[in-house]
Amino acid sequence: MHHQKHSGIKKRVGDESVFKMPRIALLGEKHWSYLQRRYHMSPRELQVAKLVCQGFRNNDISKILHITLGTVKTHIRNIYRRVQVESKISMLLRFVADTREFYDQYDATAPIPVADLAKPAKVIPAS
Repeated sequence: MHHQKHSGIKKRVGDESVFKMPRIALLGEKHWSYLQRRYHMSPRELQVAKLVCQGFRNNDISKILHITLGTVKTHIRNIYRRVQVESKISMLLRFVADTREFYDQYDATAPIPVADLAKPAKVIPAS
């Protein structure tokens, strides 16, 4: 069986999790520190949230953190409850929006531009 090393984990070629993770992070350590305080996350929940937001699957997270898949799912469920979301993408979007609000209050430069979902862009009809 052919294996490929990825982020410290050996994966079988053909396994759908072999896809490369993006090398960009939307949230830095200051953001995570703020989010941990805002949502009262434990250090382990913070680790899980970071890995989820980096695109890792639950199975990969369990291997990286040396915890069971059930424990990963429990941490994710607890984070969802606190953040009041129902999916990983919703969690990431909430975290990005929250850090954007934080920077709007305390710093003139936000981490990344975020589209305002409450106000859809005007579409000008083609002639």
